[in-house]
Amino acid sequence: MEWKGRRGSRNIEDRRASGRRITAGGAGSIGGIGLVAVLVIGYFLGIDVTPLLNDPNIAGGSTEPVEMTAADQERAEFVAVTLADTEEVWTRLFEAQTRMAYQPATLVLFKGATDDSPCGGVTAASGPFYCPGDRKVYLDTDFFVTLQQRLGAKGEFAAAYVVAHEVAHHVQNELGILSKANEVRAQSSEAESNEISVRIELQADCLAGIWAREAREIGSFTTRDFEDAVNAARQIGDDTLQAAAGRTVRPESFTHGTSDQRARWFNIGLQSGVLADCDTFRAQSL
Repeated sequence: MEWKGRRGSRNIEDRRASGRRITAGGAGSIGGIGLVAVLVIGYFLGIDVTPLLNDPNIAGGSTEPVEMTAADQERAEFVAVTLADTEEVWTRLFEAQTRMAYQPATLVLFKGATDDSPCGGVTAASGPFYCPGDRKVYLDTDFFVTLQQRLGAKGEFAAAYVVAHEVAHHVQNELGILSKANEVRAQSSEAESNEISVRIELQADCLAGIWAREAREIGSFTTRDFEDAVNAARQIGDDTLQAAAGRTVRPESFTHGTSDQRARWFNIGLQSGVLADCDTFRAQSL
C-alpha cells in the first residue's frame, strides 16, 4: 500500500501527547502489548476487563505520561492519509448513490487513555470505536501493533481496514441507520440486541469493502493488500477471538459476527460497490 507523501485529512484530533498509560507491575504482570491484547480481546468478546486493571499482579493502578516515538508519528500520518481517502470516497458515493452531502467524522488519536466520550470511557480497553454522540472515531494507534503481533492481522491495508470499518459506522449514522438500529436494541432482549449488533458490524464491514473498491482509484493497492484486509476481518471474528481466549464458542454472545461472516460481507462490498447491497438487516442469511 503506497501512502507516504499523500494528502492527509485535517479532521484529526491528536490527544496522544496529553495521554496517559496504565503501568504494569508485579511478577505475574502483563505489560505493554500483552496488556493491550487482553483489553482488546475483552472488548471484542464483550468481557468486563475492569478486574484485570484492578489486579495488582497485572496493573499497578497508576498512570504515567506517554512517550511519542517516530513510529507513533508514522502511524498518525498513515491514519490521516487513510481518513482522507475515506472522505474522498464517501463524498463521491453519497452524491452518486444517495444525493446527500457527506459530512466527515473527526478521528481522535490517543495513547493509553484520554478524556471520556459521550459514549463512555476511552482507554485501550475500548478498542477502536465510533461514538455517534459526538460523531468521532476513537483510536489508540497501539492497536495496530496488537492487530499485527497478537491478532495475526498483518499489513498496512489491514490497519486501513480498521479505520475504514469505524468510519463506516459514521456512514451508517449519516444515513440514519445506526440510530434506528440502536433504538431497537434498547428495547430488545440481550440475545436480540446481540443479533442486531452483529448486523450493524457486518454492514460496516461491507461498507469498508465498498471503500476499498473505490480507493483503488486513489491509492496504489495490490491483490495482497485486499487479502490483508480480509485476513484482518477474519482475525477479529467473534468465534476466532473466543477460541483464541480459550473460551467455549457461544454464538448467542456474538456481537460482531464470525470470521467467515466478516470476510464475506467485506467481499460483498468489495465486489459490488453499491450501498444497497450492504443491507444486512434484510439479509435472510449472514
